[in-house]
Amino acid sequence: MIIGLTGGIASGKSTVSAMLTEKGARLVDADVIAREVMLPGHPVLAAAVQQFGNGILQPDGTLNRARLGEIVFNNPEALAQLNGLTHPAIRQEIKRQMHSYEEEDPQRLVVVDIPLLYESRLDNLFTQIVVVYVPRAVQLARLMQRSGLTREQAEGRLNAQMDIEAKRERADYVIDNGGEPAATKRQVEELWARLGLPC
Repeated sequence: MIIGLTGGIASGKSTVSAMLTEKGARLVDADVIAREVMLPGHPVLAAAVQQFGNGILQPDGTLNRARLGEIVFNNPEALAQLNGLTHPAIRQEIKRQMHSYEEEDPQRLVVVDIPLLYESRLDNLFTQIVVVYVPRAVQLARLMQRSGLTREQAEGRLNAQMDIEAKRERADYVIDNGGEPAATKRQVEELWARLGLPC
């Protein structure tokens, strides 16, 4: 069984995916794949340098994520250009991993964690989608604290994604991660049972 897992930035998707893997699920992490396609030597990084210039690289040839973020997060056109370079390669690797895991063990849950699942129109890959939800105000506070961003910078990153309430409405299952970790864990246990998975 394969499910899609998404949410907004700073909603706690990693916390929920970790709880699911602790219970025995396999994880396909789109963020890990996205980092891999931007490693030195990968054709996607080479294409990004061609598009945005050598200024997005550190002196050692690795990606300067902060610099690239400054370019794209408040510029919808630049963000669309970056997504056009990265998304096809990321999508291909997501599909490869999820089908490989499913073939290895068809009875085991495969969780595919994709932060921009709806924005990237990848929802058609899944029959069931779980959204990790926190109210926007909580997202904003967590993002500012976690990443050391100003309110304006954090708002820019939230605005670059689909609104968390819209994601919540489209979900098959919602896990509210706005409270205590124990409450989140309880909801993960309930989801596991609803999916009919062995305890």
